[in-house]
Amino acid sequence: MREDSSIRRAAIRAILTGGLLSLKATPDSALMAIADWCLRDIDYPEGRDFLKTILLLTKKHLHQMSPAVQKSILNFVANILVKGERKRKRFRKEVGFDPPVLMVISPTMRCNLKCYGCYAGKYSKDHDLGLGTFERLLYEAERMGIYFLTISGGEPFILGDEFIDILGRHPLILFQIYTNGTLIDRHVAKRLAQIGNAYPCISVEGFEKETDSRRGKGTYAKILSAMDHLREEGVLFGFSATATRENNELIVSDEFIDFYRDKGCLIGWYFHYVPVGMEPGLELMPTPEQRIFRREQLIKRRARHDILLADFWNDGPMVGGCLAGGRTYLHINSDGEVEPCVFTHFAVDNIRNKPLQDILRSPFFTEIRKRQPYDKNLLRPCMIIDVPEVLREVVTICGAHPTHRGADAVINELAPQIDDYSERYRLIAEKEWNSYGKKT
Repeated sequence: MREDSSIRRAAIRAILTGGLLSLKATPDSALMAIADWCLRDIDYPEGRDFLKTILLLTKKHLHQMSPAVQKSILNFVANILVKGERKRKRFRKEVGFDPPVLMVISPTMRCNLKCYGCYAGKYSKDHDLGLGTFERLLYEAERMGIYFLTISGGEPFILGDEFIDILGRHPLILFQIYTNGTLIDRHVAKRLAQIGNAYPCISVEGFEKETDSRRGKGTYAKILSAMDHLREEGVLFGFSATATRENNELIVSDEFIDFYRDKGCLIGWYFHYVPVGMEPGLELMPTPEQRIFRREQLIKRRARHDILLADFWNDGPMVGGCLAGGRTYLHINSDGEVEPCVFTHFAVDNIRNKPLQDILRSPFFTEIRKRQPYDKNLLRPCMIIDVPEVLREVVTICGAHPTHRGADAVINELAPQIDDYSERYRLIAEKEWNSYGKKT
């Protein structure tokens, strides 16, 4: 086994040494054969297919990116497959489990927009994490072998050039930035093209009508302008869409996906609205039937391999269920509170008082990981809305506190409605899962 691993690392190094020229010259069939070999240890077929799509899209579009972006992406692949693997093995030996694959950090919850239903709408805006603490976390991530970080908020670009400078000082990390896009002007796009290791995912609700109705008049025009700047400067970017009862069908339509692909988006992330944050309520949540419809449409669309699409609530079969609690990722908010995921607004520890490695070993995160997956049906991955008794149990057992006013509504006053939703979705999801098992 050790010899096989050494051979694989040597092959990966040989591929990466050739860089962009090697990637361009490799036929798709050969690239997929290499991918099949490198990814053979991944247990989930959908996950393997997703990673292979990344390779195909990288080959197809990398030449359109700025030189710094091209270099960053190739460095990222090398770090994940070679350098990161060694660090992760060392962590596993010392701690007893794998470190997360990624981290989400919200350095600020300040924002220039006030969108209804915002998941982060109730967090305190009084204090930022602090750019010094933020950078300390980047060093901690690198030591653990984490080379992919997502930056959320709040609006990250409200922090200005100093924030971009910090990203540029960590070229080994690839940063994904969730943003409303309104602060990305030509200057910001040029800076991102120069550092190369950060790509924005811009929030949209549909087209102009849907986006402006939630985010404010004129927002959509600023988003399109931002996408133009990013494409012209050779920056990798994508879109982020929150599925609600109102826009669920629109955002998985060919009209919607083709439009943003043609604007230059290579990635599209889908989030299922959950009742947390600003004025939480289940009336915005897509129905169980809408949720299944969204999954079916995205599976069909992925077969075209022309844009990378992922749905965090429907893609449990791709990753083996819930990613939270440090199994794959965690969230550090602007107060330094370490939450199991971006939408689970409870914490026990603060990064200002304890190293991340110790927090990962805490009873709170350990209890969550012990229960994963929460159900054998991986179409029910979420401990907030799919198997809600899990969230209530771990919060109670570990004494986790809500990280903002009203965060506990999801386990208290909204609990009966969430239980009703969970049961209605379970009945549909069981049929889908049984059918899925026969297909695979």
